[in-house]
Amino acid sequence: MVEAGLYAQGGVGYNDPTMINSPTNPWHHTLARRVMAAVILVAIAALAPIHAEAQGMVNLSKSETADVARIQVYLNSLRTLSSRFLQVSSEGDYSEGTLSFSKPGKMRLEYDDPNPTLLVSDGVNLAYFDKELKQVSYFDLQATQASILLSENISFSAGETNLTAFERGPGVLRLTVIKGSDPLEGNMTMIFSDKPLSLKKWTITDAQGIVTNISLVNPRFGAPVSQKLFTLELPDKILENN
Repeated sequence: MVEAGLYAQGGVGYNDPTMINSPTNPWHHTLARRVMAAVILVAIAALAPIHAEAQGMVNLSKSETADVARIQVYLNSLRTLSSRFLQVSSEGDYSEGTLSFSKPGKMRLEYDDPNPTLLVSDGVNLAYFDKELKQVSYFDLQATQASILLSENISFSAGETNLTAFERGPGVLRLTVIKGSDPLEGNMTMIFSDKPLSLKKWTITDAQGIVTNISLVNPRFGAPVSQKLFTLELPDKILENN
């Protein structure tokens, strides 16, 4: 899934897409751990072929159908978001940072120190930049879980994003979706407060069963967001493959 990447050691870059996952790469284990720390939005969805009817689609009551339709309208009304966030994984990792997005497709996810991870989407590609290791990798945005939230128009019945679970609790709505048609490839659960409807957190479960939760802290929905945030500015010694 990595479309392009230039990896650097001591400021000298070398282009070898196979090395990033090689056990002989001296950065392999450190980078793997950091990629897991960033899994909330970068988790690559190994998409199965999309069928007209997705496997595991949930049967909804009339009131549940109305709730899901209301959530869909709400998500499509969100054009921008700026927020602090807290991230916790089932592996015990904890991070904080700042999140910004602007639809369609633009996002910036910057972790606080000591986590050196920066994720930037320009609407087409999502860049993963490790500021400490001075490595950058690029992913097709549409092949990531991030594209669910960043879509211009979200539809839970269009084939690309499919609803697999819905739950209503006291003042809370919980909705689980998958990309494509194979639930085994992972899912995303969005959690909303109700009355008024508001996105509070989401959870990513990857194909290995690792769960990552991200909670929004003091989110600002609909406020102006600088478009400069969605351009990745790299140090002079880091080059990009186009």
